[in-house]
Amino acid sequence: MNEPTTEERALRTRVLLLLLFAYVFNFIDRNIVGVLAVPIRDEFNLSDTALSQLGIAFGIFYALIAIPIAWAADRKSRVHIIAGAVALWSLFTATCGMVQNYTQLVVARMGVAVGEAGGIAPSYSLISDYFPREKRSRALAFYSLGIPIGSALGVFFGGWLAAHLSWRSAFIIVGLLGLPAALLIKLLIPEPQRGRFDAATPVAAPPGREVARALFGNPSFWLLSFGAASGSILGYGLIFWLPSFFNRSFGLSIEDVGWFYGSIVLVGGALGTWLGGWLGDRLGAERPGGYALIPAICFLITAPTFALGLFAPNLWVAWLLFTVGQMLALAWLGPVITAVQHIVIPSMRATASASFLFVNNLIGIAFGIYFLGWFSDAMKAAHGSDSLRYSILYGLVFYLLAAVFYLFAAARLRKDIKS
Repeated sequence: MNEPTTEERALRTRVLLLLLFAYVFNFIDRNIVGVLAVPIRDEFNLSDTALSQLGIAFGIFYALIAIPIAWAADRKSRVHIIAGAVALWSLFTATCGMVQNYTQLVVARMGVAVGEAGGIAPSYSLISDYFPREKRSRALAFYSLGIPIGSALGVFFGGWLAAHLSWRSAFIIVGLLGLPAALLIKLLIPEPQRGRFDAATPVAAPPGREVARALFGNPSFWLLSFGAASGSILGYGLIFWLPSFFNRSFGLSIEDVGWFYGSIVLVGGALGTWLGGWLGDRLGAERPGGYALIPAICFLITAPTFALGLFAPNLWVAWLLFTVGQMLALAWLGPVITAVQHIVIPSMRATASASFLFVNNLIGIAFGIYFLGWFSDAMKAAHGSDSLRYSILYGLVFYLLAAVFYLFAAARLRKDIKS
């Protein structure tokens, strides 16, 4: 393949940076609620189970709306859809700061979910048409840096704004700050030809029934999806509940939680996301099973690392263990997302990504956040204020389950990857 020109490299860089910029705000707006859960719980006098309804509402609406939006993205302008999604989730995040009761907050978070559902799968598809196969895992991993960066900034600024202003001000400020990203994407990203770097001749998007048959009959799709979902039960559950854990079990104030946990998410998450993408390109190009083997190994180490962190003797040891655990827990992003792009033809990529995210988010966000909250309440009689610690500890089994799914996927991927 010919080397890209200077102009092509500049365009790729611009596209990736703008999509990353939007993705950062996606995860600021999505995960800021974790650190704000502390004052929200106090103001509305909520149990952990009741507070977890924010995750259920978000996860269900996100999962249900993502597939029809992605179906449209396989047929219409992905750039316009992404720009509209960014504007929508930003406005609904700001709306969260204007609510007068907890029910209104749950409804506003549903609106955030609808917007965010339209941003990620079309972005995966867009990036796959800007980068050739041998560079996709790194490109998608770079885009996925929006997860640790956005999550960390959400914890940083959410904690600081809640401490110095209010949790409502935090929602309003970060929501409005995301609006410029929508305009920049619409004006500065051109829509590329679909499948331009793939061996097969690009074809029009097939009917939805054909896409469904292709996905439902693909074992790798289900193994990758359930592997990601099992890991995300803890991934989303921890980003929501660890701020409360550090507040209750380590005695940190909400502002201190912002700096402490935010640095864990930023350092560990960024290192793990980039490392996973680099390993994915190194191993997956020649051995497709490597796309799944990387996260399988990482998750097997993640569970005991987090378990040790939960019972760390001091904050320094806790920071180190949680940072290593965070690094390993996010190494799946680049290789697994790349594998999902490769198991379907280019004109199915947005829908395949949304279907993958449907499974991942419906189980990961809706169930993960609820499970840890419900389990924490259930163990209050036995463990008192430490119930959340044990809820997280027992929940780490889902990381081991994710490793099992990925090990099976590693054995299957060679058969299902499209040439």
